[in-house]
Amino acid sequence: MELIQRPRRLRGNEAVRRLCRETRMSPDSLIYPIFVDETLSGRRPIEALPGQYHYGIDAVGQAVEECLANRVTHCILFGLPREKDACGSSAWAEHGVVQEAIRAIKARYPDFYVITDVCMCEYTDHGHCGILSGHEVDNDSTLEVLAKTALSHAQAGADMVAPSDMMDGRVAAIRAALDEHGFQNVPILAYSAKYASAFYGPFRAAAGSAPSFGDRKGYQMDPHNRKEALKECQLDIAEGADIIMVKPALSYLDVIRECADSFDLPLCAYSVSGEYAMIKAASAAGLIDEYRIMCESALSVFRAGANMLITYYAKELSQAIRKGDIG
Repeated sequence: MELIQRPRRLRGNEAVRRLCRETRMSPDSLIYPIFVDETLSGRRPIEALPGQYHYGIDAVGQAVEECLANRVTHCILFGLPREKDACGSSAWAEHGVVQEAIRAIKARYPDFYVITDVCMCEYTDHGHCGILSGHEVDNDSTLEVLAKTALSHAQAGADMVAPSDMMDGRVAAIRAALDEHGFQNVPILAYSAKYASAFYGPFRAAAGSAPSFGDRKGYQMDPHNRKEALKECQLDIAEGADIIMVKPALSYLDVIRECADSFDLPLCAYSVSGEYAMIKAASAAGLIDEYRIMCESALSVFRAGANMLITYYAKELSQAIRKGDIG
């Protein structure tokens, strides 16, 4: 048979397959979530997230060492405070859990890149992402405390701040506070298209951040909506975001693709706790090959257009990339 085009020519062996890959990954594009518990000394397994740990401030260096041993050089910090109140005041305390974790990391590993999650849900006694007015989150009064929190992280040495609250106008408020205090060079990674997803359950158990009443559908995005994600990204960019994010990842690959095509800013995706927990559970039941599913799932996010990925599998994915199994 005379065939001019034979696509299989470029699939014939591993060398040519690697040469012709359209999507490439690097350990530099992976961000590892670290949970720091102010009440803890050492580390403690997180039941809801097999293989993940809570770290005390005295042990957070261990998490960083494990990242660096696997050539993962970026993390995002989540804090579990000793005390909570209605306005989440420990979120911006000078010696709060995230602030002290930043200092502990930077004292030993000054070049390790520390991103901080900026939200109120882990710090409020009601578990919502802002200041309440009755049973509703008051958008505008929340902006002030978000800005104070982001500023406190920068003052403690954070390399980047990442507001995840989904309040309108929070990027502009944080940018103004950072600039006013001399932190013009601290970037903002905005959780721009964060959906009100059912995939967050294990994280909320790990971070102690489940709302005590109601839900977050009044400020996080409706999973039915695609165009709204473009609007949210556009607004965040106009307010000064340096990187935009789509969260979750796997169920929103279409949104990642459209945002990547529509905007020139770097795009982050968050492979969230529920995605990780499902793979772990299916693997434990003997139903899947965890390693291959881990690789294929991450690859799909980058193929959709993400430039970077927050993932609980960051260390394992880095190993897979270096082995040539992915990337």
